[in-house]
Amino acid sequence: MRVSGKAVLCSLVALLLLCGLVGILAGQRFRNRQEETAIPDDRVAVEAAAVLEGKYACLTFDDGPSENTAAILEILARYQAPATFFVTAQPINEPYLDQLPLIAAGGHQIGLHSASHRYAEIYRSTTDFWLDIKQLRQTLSAYVDVEQIHWLRFPGGSTNTVSHRYGGSDIMKDLVAQAEEKGYHWIDWNVCGEDATSAHPDAAAILRNVKEGAEGRDVCVVLLHDTAATRQTVQALPEILDWFADQEYEFCTVEQMYALTKEN
Repeated sequence: MRVSGKAVLCSLVALLLLCGLVGILAGQRFRNRQEETAIPDDRVAVEAAAVLEGKYACLTFDDGPSENTAAILEILARYQAPATFFVTAQPINEPYLDQLPLIAAGGHQIGLHSASHRYAEIYRSTTDFWLDIKQLRQTLSAYVDVEQIHWLRFPGGSTNTVSHRYGGSDIMKDLVAQAEEKGYHWIDWNVCGEDATSAHPDAAAILRNVKEGAEGRDVCVVLLHDTAATRQTVQALPEILDWFADQEYEFCTVEQMYALTKEN
């Protein structure tokens, strides 16, 4: 069968357009991730550092529970290091929600992150955000006492700009104010392992990112992830814990750190 030159040309144009679209989407995802993982508002850590004596490291894990949660808990138990898990209730989390009681039993803190983690939905309006949190609380209530959960982390952080595409430029400012009105504490981070970026860093790079981010800080709130895609985080975790211990940091949950600031 003969193919006309015009048909070949049309096919090439279509292929180029498809490649361009894929490139645009990939670039957009990369920009979204960069906006999500930039260091946001670290006022809680700054305020804690101003009143606390000594050095403190709050390891926080977002987006779990996952197939890696059990390994993370085992490592934390070995080092006797409490941590904070900001959890979600996406379909990918459902097989591992029974890990939540184990997280709590291990002396770790459970915080709210999002039910769906879909930016286009949760940041469409403040009403949609709080409906998502309500759904998350309902899901978690089958596993833990949600009345004891008072901390949350906004997906992307409290100053993310991805949300502006869906809910306008004031949505994060409004959500921060509403969180405080509703009796929630919220926290971002000031150290990022960058373990969920499109670069897919290995364990050595994650450790390096944490060490560089912690430089010069007496209070470190470290962003890591608990997902199926972040196995390298599990590999890096013992060395991260060793490094903080060698630098004479005390491990604590976000809630424990906050309680210490209230005592001083």
